[in-house]
Amino acid sequence: MISNIVAIFFNIIYLIILIVVLLSWIPIFDAKKEPLASLIKVYEMIMAPFKAVIPPIGMIDISPLIAFIILQLVERCILTILFKFGL
Repeated sequence: MISNIVAIFFNIIYLIILIVVLLSWIPIFDAKKEPLASLIKVYEMIMAPFKAVIPPIGMIDISPLIAFIILQLVERCILTILFKFGL
């Protein structure tokens, strides 16, 4: 049960990152309007530690890709621990 909640939580984080990254390629969306502004705030909170460590390469920001990889590793570790305890 707890493992399902953890998996859903990480899936929501992945979805937020994916939506914001994809919408950043489309210039017609206004980032100041809701609900996009709220998504961007959550995205910035998630990505702040990654952007502080990983600088952009030229004009390409690879921090979302690294975030996906690291977050998946963290999710797997948490889920493995929860499964060992039967949660």
